[in-house]
Amino acid sequence: MPEVLDVTTTLPTGFDEKLEAARAASIVLATVTTEQKNRALEAIAAAIETAAPEVVPANDLDLANGRENGLSAALQDRLRLDAARVTSLAAAVREIIGLVDPVGESIRGRNLPNGVRIDQVRVPFGVVGAIYEARPNVTVDIAALALKSGNAVVLRGGSAAENTNRVLVRVIQDALAASGLPAASVQTIDEFGRDGARRLMQARGAVDVLVPRGSAQLIETVVTESKVPVIETGAGVVHVFLDESANEQWAVDIVHNAKVQRPSVCNALETLLVHEAAAERLLGPVLERLAASGVTVHGDEATRALFPAAVPATEDDWATEYMSLDLAVRVVSDLDQAMEHIRRWSTHHTESIITNDLGNAERFLNEVDSAVVMVNASTRFTDGGEFGFGAEVGISTQKLHARGPMGLPELTSTKWLVRGSGQYRA
Repeated sequence: MPEVLDVTTTLPTGFDEKLEAARAASIVLATVTTEQKNRALEAIAAAIETAAPEVVPANDLDLANGRENGLSAALQDRLRLDAARVTSLAAAVREIIGLVDPVGESIRGRNLPNGVRIDQVRVPFGVVGAIYEARPNVTVDIAALALKSGNAVVLRGGSAAENTNRVLVRVIQDALAASGLPAASVQTIDEFGRDGARRLMQARGAVDVLVPRGSAQLIETVVTESKVPVIETGAGVVHVFLDESANEQWAVDIVHNAKVQRPSVCNALETLLVHEAAAERLLGPVLERLAASGVTVHGDEATRALFPAAVPATEDDWATEYMSLDLAVRVVSDLDQAMEHIRRWSTHHTESIITNDLGNAERFLNEVDSAVVMVNASTRFTDGGEFGFGAEVGISTQKLHARGPMGLPELTSTKWLVRGSGQYRA
Protein backbone atom coordinates (compact mmCIF):
# COMPACT_ATOMS: atom_id res chain seq x y z
CA MET A 1 0.00 0.00 0.00
CA PRO A 2 1.42 3.43 -0.87
CA GLU A 3 2.31 5.88 1.86
CA VAL A 4 -0.72 7.84 2.98
CA LEU A 5 -0.60 11.45 4.05
CA ASP A 6 -1.10 12.18 7.73
CA VAL A 7 -4.86 12.65 7.63
CA THR A 8 -4.92 13.89 11.22
CA THR A 9 -3.07 17.04 10.23
CA THR A 10 -5.17 20.19 10.22
CA LEU A 11 -6.30 21.00 6.70
CA PRO A 12 -4.65 24.03 5.11
CA THR A 13 -6.45 27.36 5.14
CA GLY A 14 -4.31 29.54 2.83
CA PHE A 15 -4.98 29.50 -0.90
CA ASP A 16 -1.45 28.48 -1.97
CA GLU A 17 -1.26 25.95 0.85
CA LYS A 18 -4.50 24.36 -0.35
CA LEU A 19 -3.08 23.91 -3.85
CA GLU A 20 0.13 22.44 -2.41
CA ALA A 21 -1.91 20.00 -0.30
CA ALA A 22 -3.96 19.07 -3.37
CA ARG A 23 -0.78 18.27 -5.30
CA ALA A 24 0.53 16.10 -2.45
CA ALA A 25 -2.82 14.31 -2.25
CA SER A 26 -2.85 13.71 -6.00
CA ILE A 27 0.47 11.88 -5.76
CA VAL A 28 -1.07 9.47 -3.26
CA LEU A 29 -4.31 9.04 -5.20
CA ALA A 30 -2.47 8.20 -8.42
CA THR A 31 -1.20 4.94 -6.92
CA VAL A 32 -3.95 3.74 -4.57
CA THR A 33 -5.84 0.64 -5.57
CA THR A 34 -9.33 0.51 -7.02
CA GLU A 35 -10.44 -1.29 -3.85
CA GLN A 36 -9.17 1.56 -1.66
CA LYS A 37 -10.91 4.14 -3.82
CA ASN A 38 -14.17 2.21 -3.78
CA ARG A 39 -14.06 1.87 0.03
CA ALA A 40 -13.63 5.63 0.28
CA LEU A 41 -16.52 6.22 -2.11
CA GLU A 42 -18.81 3.98 -0.05
CA ALA A 43 -17.78 5.90 3.05
CA ILE A 44 -18.61 9.16 1.29
CA ALA A 45 -22.02 7.89 0.17
CA ALA A 46 -22.90 6.69 3.67
CA ALA A 47 -21.67 9.95 5.22
CA ILE A 48 -23.79 12.04 2.84
CA GLU A 49 -26.89 10.04 3.77
CA THR A 50 -26.15 10.42 7.47
CA ALA A 51 -25.53 14.15 7.06
CA ALA A 52 -28.87 14.90 5.37
CA PRO A 53 -30.28 16.57 8.54
CA GLU A 54 -27.33 18.98 8.34
CA VAL A 55 -27.18 19.39 4.54
CA VAL A 56 -30.84 20.29 4.02
CA PRO A 57 -30.96 23.18 6.54
CA ALA A 58 -27.73 24.60 5.08
CA ASN A 59 -29.33 24.39 1.67
CA ASP A 60 -32.50 26.05 2.97
CA LEU A 61 -30.35 28.97 4.12
CA ASP A 62 -28.73 29.23 0.67
CA LEU A 63 -32.15 29.15 -0.98
CA ALA A 64 -33.46 31.89 1.33
CA ASN A 65 -30.42 34.03 0.55
CA GLY A 66 -30.91 33.33 -3.15
CA ARG A 67 -34.53 34.43 -3.13
CA GLU A 68 -33.56 37.58 -1.24
CA ASN A 69 -30.85 38.33 -3.80
CA GLY A 70 -33.05 37.70 -6.84
CA LEU A 71 -31.66 34.29 -7.85
CA SER A 72 -33.59 33.06 -10.89
CA ALA A 73 -36.12 30.25 -10.58
CA ALA A 74 -33.90 28.05 -12.77
CA LEU A 75 -30.88 28.51 -10.51
CA GLN A 76 -33.02 27.99 -7.42
CA ASP A 77 -34.07 24.64 -8.87
CA ARG A 78 -30.46 23.67 -9.48
CA LEU A 79 -29.50 24.83 -6.00
CA ARG A 80 -32.25 22.99 -4.12
CA LEU A 81 -31.36 19.87 -2.13
CA ASP A 82 -34.24 18.21 -0.28
CA ALA A 83 -33.97 14.84 1.46
CA ALA A 84 -34.76 12.94 -1.75
CA ARG A 85 -32.07 14.77 -3.70
CA VAL A 86 -29.52 14.12 -0.96
CA THR A 87 -30.35 10.43 -1.21
CA SER A 88 -29.86 10.68 -4.99
CA LEU A 89 -26.41 12.21 -4.43
CA ALA A 90 -25.38 9.21 -2.35
CA ALA A 91 -26.82 6.84 -4.96
CA ALA A 92 -24.80 8.56 -7.70
CA VAL A 93 -21.61 8.01 -5.67
CA ARG A 94 -22.44 4.32 -5.32
CA GLU A 95 -22.99 4.03 -9.07
CA ILE A 96 -19.41 5.23 -9.57
CA ILE A 97 -18.18 2.41 -7.32
CA GLY A 98 -19.52 -0.07 -9.88
CA LEU A 99 -17.78 1.56 -12.84
CA VAL A 100 -14.49 0.36 -14.29
CA ASP A 101 -11.48 2.22 -12.91
CA PRO A 102 -9.77 3.79 -15.96
CA VAL A 103 -6.37 4.29 -14.31
CA GLY A 104 -3.77 1.95 -15.78
CA GLU A 105 -5.97 0.89 -18.70
CA SER A 106 -3.87 0.08 -21.77
CA ILE A 107 -4.95 2.14 -24.78
CA ARG A 108 -2.57 0.56 -27.25
CA GLY A 109 0.83 -1.10 -27.29
CA ARG A 110 3.24 -3.15 -29.35
CA ASN A 111 6.60 -4.86 -29.38
CA LEU A 112 9.11 -3.06 -31.62
CA PRO A 113 11.39 -5.07 -33.90
CA ASN A 114 14.32 -4.32 -31.58
CA GLY A 115 12.55 -5.96 -28.64
CA VAL A 116 11.42 -2.77 -26.89
CA ARG A 117 7.86 -2.92 -25.53
CA ILE A 118 5.77 0.25 -25.62
CA ASP A 119 2.37 0.78 -23.98
CA GLN A 120 0.10 3.80 -23.76
CA VAL A 121 -1.88 3.77 -20.51
CA ARG A 122 -4.41 6.02 -18.79
CA VAL A 123 -3.17 8.13 -15.87
CA PRO A 124 -4.87 10.77 -13.72
CA PHE A 125 -4.55 14.45 -14.60
CA GLY A 126 -3.35 15.20 -11.08
CA VAL A 127 -5.14 18.27 -9.70
CA VAL A 128 -8.50 19.16 -11.26
CA GLY A 129 -10.09 22.56 -10.63
CA ALA A 130 -13.83 23.14 -11.01
CA ILE A 131 -15.66 26.46 -11.12
CA TYR A 132 -19.45 26.29 -11.01
CA GLU A 133 -22.46 28.10 -9.58
CA ALA A 134 -25.54 27.17 -7.54
CA ARG A 135 -25.04 23.42 -8.14
CA PRO A 136 -24.23 21.53 -4.94
CA ASN A 137 -24.76 18.22 -6.76
CA VAL A 138 -21.63 19.09 -8.78
CA THR A 139 -19.66 19.22 -5.53
CA VAL A 140 -20.42 15.56 -4.91
CA ASP A 141 -20.34 14.40 -8.53
CA ILE A 142 -16.95 15.88 -9.38
CA ALA A 143 -15.42 14.88 -6.05
CA ALA A 144 -16.49 11.27 -6.54
CA LEU A 145 -15.42 11.09 -10.17
CA ALA A 146 -12.08 12.74 -9.38
CA LEU A 147 -11.42 10.27 -6.58
CA LYS A 148 -12.26 7.21 -8.69
CA SER A 149 -9.99 8.47 -11.50
CA GLY A 150 -7.13 9.19 -9.09
CA ASN A 151 -7.32 12.99 -9.07
CA ALA A 152 -7.38 15.58 -6.32
CA VAL A 153 -9.97 18.32 -6.86
CA VAL A 154 -10.20 21.98 -5.88
CA LEU A 155 -13.75 23.34 -5.97
CA ARG A 156 -15.08 26.87 -6.39
CA GLY A 157 -18.82 26.43 -6.03
CA GLY A 158 -19.92 30.05 -5.83
CA SER A 159 -21.57 32.15 -3.14
CA ALA A 160 -25.11 30.97 -3.94
CA ALA A 161 -24.38 27.46 -2.57
CA GLU A 162 -21.64 28.35 -0.10
CA ASN A 163 -23.35 27.01 3.03
CA THR A 164 -24.40 23.76 1.34
CA ASN A 165 -20.99 23.20 -0.21
CA ARG A 166 -19.21 23.87 3.07
CA VAL A 167 -21.14 21.04 4.72
CA LEU A 168 -20.76 18.66 1.79
CA VAL A 169 -16.99 19.19 1.48
CA ARG A 170 -16.48 18.70 5.23
CA VAL A 171 -18.52 15.48 5.12
CA ILE A 172 -16.47 14.22 2.16
CA GLN A 173 -13.17 15.15 3.82
CA ASP A 174 -14.10 13.37 7.05
CA ALA A 175 -15.06 10.25 5.09
CA LEU A 176 -11.78 10.33 3.18
CA ALA A 177 -9.76 10.65 6.38
CA ALA A 178 -11.68 7.79 7.98
CA SER A 179 -10.86 5.69 4.91
CA GLY A 180 -7.14 6.37 5.16
CA LEU A 181 -6.93 8.71 2.17
CA PRO A 182 -5.85 12.36 2.30
CA ALA A 183 -8.67 14.68 3.36
CA ALA A 184 -7.06 17.32 1.14
CA SER A 185 -8.02 15.23 -1.90
CA VAL A 186 -11.20 17.34 -2.00
CA GLN A 187 -11.06 21.02 -1.07
CA THR A 188 -13.12 24.15 -1.51
CA ILE A 189 -11.86 27.69 -2.08
CA ASP A 190 -15.28 29.31 -1.70
CA GLU A 191 -14.05 31.34 1.24
CA PHE A 192 -11.78 33.30 -1.13
CA GLY A 193 -14.73 34.51 -3.19
CA ARG A 194 -14.25 35.81 -6.71
CA ASP A 195 -10.59 36.44 -6.05
CA GLY A 196 -10.23 32.71 -5.36
CA ALA A 197 -11.80 31.88 -8.73
CA ARG A 198 -9.44 34.31 -10.44
CA ARG A 199 -6.40 32.84 -8.67
CA LEU A 200 -7.52 29.31 -9.56
CA MET A 201 -7.69 30.32 -13.23
CA GLN A 202 -4.13 31.67 -13.00
CA ALA A 203 -2.68 28.64 -11.15
CA ARG A 204 -1.00 27.03 -14.15
CA GLY A 205 1.44 24.43 -12.89
CA ALA A 206 -0.39 23.96 -9.59
CA VAL A 207 -3.67 22.94 -11.27
CA ASP A 208 -3.54 20.62 -14.28
CA VAL A 209 -6.96 21.19 -15.81
CA LEU A 210 -9.97 23.40 -15.09
CA VAL A 211 -13.63 22.52 -15.73
CA PRO A 212 -16.24 25.32 -15.66
CA ARG A 213 -19.95 24.53 -15.28
CA GLY A 214 -22.66 27.15 -15.32
CA SER A 215 -23.93 30.04 -17.35
CA ALA A 216 -22.59 30.98 -20.75
CA GLN A 217 -21.07 34.08 -19.13
CA LEU A 218 -19.23 32.05 -16.49
CA ILE A 219 -17.89 29.59 -19.05
CA GLU A 220 -16.79 32.38 -21.40
CA THR A 221 -14.99 34.11 -18.53
CA VAL A 222 -13.08 30.97 -17.60
CA VAL A 223 -12.18 30.13 -21.20
CA THR A 224 -11.02 33.68 -21.87
CA GLU A 225 -9.12 34.41 -18.67
CA SER A 226 -7.72 31.06 -17.57
CA LYS A 227 -4.04 30.23 -17.90
CA VAL A 228 -4.83 26.68 -16.79
CA PRO A 229 -5.94 24.36 -19.64
CA VAL A 230 -9.75 24.32 -19.77
CA ILE A 231 -12.18 21.58 -20.74
CA GLU A 232 -15.05 23.71 -21.98
CA THR A 233 -18.56 22.72 -21.00
CA GLY A 234 -21.17 24.69 -22.90
CA ALA A 235 -24.52 26.32 -22.57
CA GLY A 236 -27.39 24.39 -24.09
CA VAL A 237 -29.28 26.09 -26.90
CA VAL A 238 -30.77 22.71 -27.75
CA HIS A 239 -32.90 21.97 -30.84
CA VAL A 240 -35.52 19.42 -31.89
CA PHE A 241 -36.56 19.24 -35.56
CA LEU A 242 -39.94 17.75 -36.46
CA ASP A 243 -39.46 16.37 -39.96
CA GLU A 244 -42.27 16.02 -42.50
CA SER A 245 -42.72 12.33 -41.67
CA ALA A 246 -42.58 12.70 -37.87
CA ASN A 247 -44.92 10.47 -35.90
CA GLU A 248 -47.42 12.75 -34.15
CA GLN A 249 -47.44 10.94 -30.81
CA TRP A 250 -43.66 10.77 -30.73
CA ALA A 251 -43.49 14.46 -31.51
CA VAL A 252 -45.91 15.36 -28.71
CA ASP A 253 -44.28 13.14 -26.10
CA ILE A 254 -40.64 13.85 -26.96
CA VAL A 255 -40.99 17.61 -27.24
CA HIS A 256 -42.97 17.81 -23.99
CA ASN A 257 -40.41 15.71 -22.14
CA ALA A 258 -37.45 17.63 -23.56
CA LYS A 259 -38.92 20.99 -22.54
CA VAL A 260 -40.96 20.36 -19.41
CA GLN A 261 -39.44 17.52 -17.39
CA ARG A 262 -36.72 19.81 -15.98
CA PRO A 263 -36.45 23.08 -17.89
CA SER A 264 -33.56 24.49 -15.83
CA VAL A 265 -30.92 22.04 -17.10
CA CYS A 266 -28.59 22.35 -20.07
CA ASN A 267 -30.08 19.42 -22.04
CA ALA A 268 -33.60 20.87 -22.00
CA LEU A 269 -35.13 21.87 -25.33
CA GLU A 270 -34.92 25.59 -26.16
CA THR A 271 -35.80 25.80 -29.90
CA LEU A 272 -38.31 23.69 -31.83
CA LEU A 273 -38.03 23.59 -35.63
CA VAL A 274 -40.94 22.22 -37.68
CA HIS A 275 -41.03 21.21 -41.35
CA GLU A 276 -43.57 23.42 -43.14
CA ALA A 277 -45.27 20.38 -44.67
CA ALA A 278 -45.93 18.99 -41.18
CA ALA A 279 -46.63 22.26 -39.36
CA GLU A 280 -50.42 22.19 -39.74
CA ARG A 281 -50.53 18.55 -38.63
CA LEU A 282 -48.10 18.74 -35.70
CA LEU A 283 -47.95 22.24 -34.25
CA GLY A 284 -51.44 22.16 -32.77
CA PRO A 285 -51.12 18.97 -30.66
CA VAL A 286 -47.46 19.63 -29.76
CA LEU A 287 -47.93 23.23 -28.63
CA GLU A 288 -51.26 22.63 -26.93
CA ARG A 289 -49.64 19.94 -24.76
CA LEU A 290 -46.82 22.37 -23.91
CA ALA A 291 -49.22 25.22 -23.17
CA ALA A 292 -51.16 22.98 -20.81
CA SER A 293 -47.93 22.60 -18.83
CA GLY A 294 -47.38 26.36 -18.65
CA VAL A 295 -44.94 26.79 -21.53
CA THR A 296 -44.81 30.20 -23.25
CA VAL A 297 -44.27 29.78 -26.99
CA HIS A 298 -42.13 32.39 -28.78
CA GLY A 299 -43.11 31.79 -32.39
CA ASP A 300 -42.19 33.09 -35.80
CA GLU A 301 -44.96 34.39 -38.08
CA ALA A 302 -45.83 30.97 -39.50
CA THR A 303 -46.06 29.49 -36.01
CA ARG A 304 -48.31 32.29 -34.75
CA ALA A 305 -50.63 31.82 -37.73
CA LEU A 306 -51.22 28.23 -36.62
CA PHE A 307 -50.97 28.84 -32.87
CA PRO A 308 -52.25 32.36 -32.07
CA ALA A 309 -51.42 32.05 -28.37
CA ALA A 310 -47.71 32.33 -29.22
CA VAL A 311 -45.86 35.58 -28.56
CA PRO A 312 -43.67 37.01 -31.36
CA ALA A 313 -40.16 35.57 -31.53
CA THR A 314 -37.18 37.85 -32.05
CA GLU A 315 -33.65 37.12 -33.25
CA ASP A 316 -32.57 36.98 -29.60
CA ASP A 317 -34.91 34.06 -28.96
CA TRP A 318 -32.98 31.81 -31.32
CA ALA A 319 -29.82 32.39 -29.26
CA THR A 320 -31.43 32.11 -25.82
CA GLU A 321 -30.93 29.33 -23.30
CA TYR A 322 -34.13 30.06 -21.37
CA MET A 323 -33.76 27.47 -18.58
CA SER A 324 -37.46 28.16 -17.97
CA LEU A 325 -40.88 27.26 -19.37
CA ASP A 326 -40.25 29.23 -22.57
CA LEU A 327 -39.71 27.79 -26.03
CA ALA A 328 -38.74 29.35 -29.36
CA VAL A 329 -40.56 27.81 -32.35
CA ARG A 330 -39.82 28.27 -36.06
CA VAL A 331 -41.33 26.73 -39.18
CA VAL A 332 -38.66 25.82 -41.76
CA SER A 333 -38.93 24.83 -45.40
CA ASP A 334 -37.04 21.53 -45.18
CA LEU A 335 -34.24 19.57 -43.51
CA ASP A 336 -31.56 21.77 -45.06
CA GLN A 337 -33.03 24.94 -43.59
CA ALA A 338 -33.37 23.23 -40.22
CA MET A 339 -29.69 22.26 -40.25
CA GLU A 340 -28.73 25.75 -41.43
CA HIS A 341 -30.61 27.23 -38.46
CA ILE A 342 -28.85 24.83 -36.09
CA ARG A 343 -25.42 25.67 -37.54
CA ARG A 344 -26.05 29.36 -36.93
CA TRP A 345 -27.63 29.30 -33.48
CA SER A 346 -26.63 26.06 -31.76
CA THR A 347 -24.14 25.91 -28.89
CA HIS A 348 -23.20 22.43 -30.19
CA HIS A 349 -24.66 20.64 -27.17
CA THR A 350 -27.55 18.36 -28.25
CA GLU A 351 -29.89 18.24 -31.25
CA SER A 352 -32.62 15.72 -32.13
CA ILE A 353 -34.71 14.94 -35.22
CA ILE A 354 -38.12 13.27 -35.08
CA THR A 355 -38.61 11.47 -38.38
CA ASN A 356 -39.66 8.25 -40.11
CA ASP A 357 -37.37 8.98 -43.06
CA LEU A 358 -34.21 6.88 -42.71
CA GLY A 359 -32.30 9.02 -45.22
CA ASN A 360 -33.10 12.24 -43.36
CA ALA A 361 -32.21 10.61 -40.07
CA GLU A 362 -28.77 9.61 -41.36
CA ARG A 363 -28.17 13.04 -42.89
CA PHE A 364 -29.03 14.70 -39.59
CA LEU A 365 -26.71 12.37 -37.65
CA ASN A 366 -23.85 12.89 -40.06
CA GLU A 367 -24.18 16.60 -40.87
CA VAL A 368 -25.16 18.20 -37.55
CA ASP A 369 -22.00 19.15 -35.67
CA SER A 370 -22.93 18.89 -32.00
CA ALA A 371 -21.61 16.84 -29.10
CA VAL A 372 -24.73 14.64 -29.10
CA VAL A 373 -27.02 14.13 -32.10
CA MET A 374 -30.20 12.07 -31.77
CA VAL A 375 -32.97 10.49 -33.79
CA ASN A 376 -36.45 10.02 -32.30
CA ALA A 377 -35.35 10.58 -28.69
CA SER A 378 -35.60 13.28 -26.05
CA THR A 379 -32.63 15.57 -25.58
CA ARG A 380 -32.94 14.93 -21.84
CA PHE A 381 -30.99 11.72 -22.40
CA THR A 382 -27.76 13.72 -22.80
CA ASP A 383 -26.57 12.96 -19.30
CA GLY A 384 -23.72 11.02 -17.75
CA GLY A 385 -26.07 8.92 -15.65
CA GLU A 386 -28.30 8.06 -18.61
CA PHE A 387 -25.23 7.17 -20.68
CA GLY A 388 -24.07 4.76 -17.98
CA PHE A 389 -21.20 6.91 -16.65
CA GLY A 390 -22.65 7.34 -13.15
CA ALA A 391 -22.37 11.02 -12.41
CA GLU A 392 -20.77 13.42 -14.89
CA VAL A 393 -18.11 16.10 -14.72
CA GLY A 394 -20.06 18.10 -17.27
CA ILE A 395 -21.07 18.00 -20.92
CA SER A 396 -18.20 19.13 -23.08
CA THR A 397 -19.07 21.08 -26.23
CA GLN A 398 -15.50 21.45 -27.43
CA LYS A 399 -13.66 19.09 -29.76
CA LEU A 400 -10.33 18.55 -28.00
CA HIS A 401 -9.80 15.71 -25.50
CA ALA A 402 -13.45 15.19 -24.55
CA ARG A 403 -16.84 15.82 -26.13
CA GLY A 404 -20.32 15.18 -24.75
CA PRO A 405 -21.02 13.83 -21.23
CA MET A 406 -17.73 13.42 -19.38
CA GLY A 407 -17.22 10.42 -17.13
CA LEU A 408 -14.20 8.72 -15.62
CA PRO A 409 -12.03 8.24 -18.75
CA GLU A 410 -12.38 11.95 -19.56
CA LEU A 411 -10.67 12.77 -16.24
CA THR A 412 -7.51 10.97 -17.36
CA SER A 413 -4.63 11.67 -19.67
CA THR A 414 -2.17 9.08 -20.97
CA LYS A 415 1.48 8.35 -20.75
CA TRP A 416 3.78 5.95 -22.59
CA LEU A 417 5.57 3.15 -20.78
CA VAL A 418 8.69 1.87 -22.54
CA ARG A 419 10.38 -1.36 -21.34
CA GLY A 420 13.71 -2.36 -22.79
CA SER A 421 16.54 -4.77 -22.15
CA GLY A 422 19.62 -2.73 -23.02
CA GLN A 423 18.52 -1.37 -26.43
CA TYR A 424 19.90 1.93 -27.66
CA ARG A 425 19.30 3.92 -30.83
CA ALA A 426 21.97 3.82 -33.46
